[in-house]
Amino acid sequence: MASLSAQCLQKSKRIVIKIGSALLVEEGRLRRKWLEALAHDIARLKKNGADVILVSSGSIALGRGILNLPHSEMTLEKSQAAASVGQIRLARAYQEALEPFAITTSQILLTLEDTEDRKRYLNARATLNALLNLGVVPIVNENDTVATDEIRYGDNDRLAAQISVTTGADLLILLSDVDGIYTANPSIDPTAQHLPIIDKITPEIEAMAGDPVSGLSKGGMKTKIMAAKIATTGGCAMLIAHGAALQPIKALFDGASSSLFLAEHDPEKARKRWIGAMKPKGKIIIDQGAKGALSKGKSLLPAGVLFVDGEFERGDPVELVDSQGYSIAIGLTRYTAQEVHEIKGVHSDKIKEILGYQGRAALIHRDDLVG
Repeated sequence: MASLSAQCLQKSKRIVIKIGSALLVEEGRLRRKWLEALAHDIARLKKNGADVILVSSGSIALGRGILNLPHSEMTLEKSQAAASVGQIRLARAYQEALEPFAITTSQILLTLEDTEDRKRYLNARATLNALLNLGVVPIVNENDTVATDEIRYGDNDRLAAQISVTTGADLLILLSDVDGIYTANPSIDPTAQHLPIIDKITPEIEAMAGDPVSGLSKGGMKTKIMAAKIATTGGCAMLIAHGAALQPIKALFDGASSSLFLAEHDPEKARKRWIGAMKPKGKIIIDQGAKGALSKGKSLLPAGVLFVDGEFERGDPVELVDSQGYSIAIGLTRYTAQEVHEIKGVHSDKIKEILGYQGRAALIHRDDLVG
């Protein structure tokens, strides 16, 4: 019988895979054979019907090798310069590795601000979902070329967890230089025990986290535990697995050792709870037709809006109210209060004519509604 980790992998329909620097880059050079083997894994997941997002480290390590920069001299400016050089090589390497499988790739560069600001969050989410719906495999990395300490994640473990929650992924896989979490550091304590399943992140589990092992990777077990907390509370299971061998995802299907953190809720419920807990910034009064459409799981279109009350920006939570004054739902708006006032009651194909730019057809998408 397949392991619980393998079963989770098999049934997941949206998977985020985080790839550490030490797996991709060795002595400043890309491990091309490893990446080509990983491409086989990604093709298998796609063939099984899963959406795949890659969160890839490695741009600084690769750029440092290309520029012959000693690790001891890596100031912030030099790290950003190395990221600029390495990122373009890394994106091309992914494109070349996946092209034989007729898989199109894209590049997404993000900072902490992009997923904490609601407007940027909605834009990033919409872009990622559009790419996935088109069959593309997005390659996500932190925007090291412009990010400063104040707007950095600092490691791609947490970025991967946030992307998982943002896109409603079922499973996050952290490919690392360890095969999971242990009760102690196994390289120091021979009595350390491997934990294959973690159903709840307790203070005891957090206390087991150690420091980074490799010289290239920033993320130690502490950051992985932090990532697990973000992912699992957002409805996404998380796997920590050893990634050094060729085709590490195939190895997981075959029962390789790993640690599986179970999700607390399914992604959709977790997201709805998050939206439902927000305090509305304003109100949108809708007609009976829109009310009926929402009851059938449809999005809110501008044509169904009667009035706007309050001031709000794109990405803000707003309350939807019917013409009798009854509250119907809370949702994240894709337009400001002023823009909603201008396009209320009109068909979506008139938005560009009124606002001067082609906005989104739905004023509030059904995925961003709780009622």
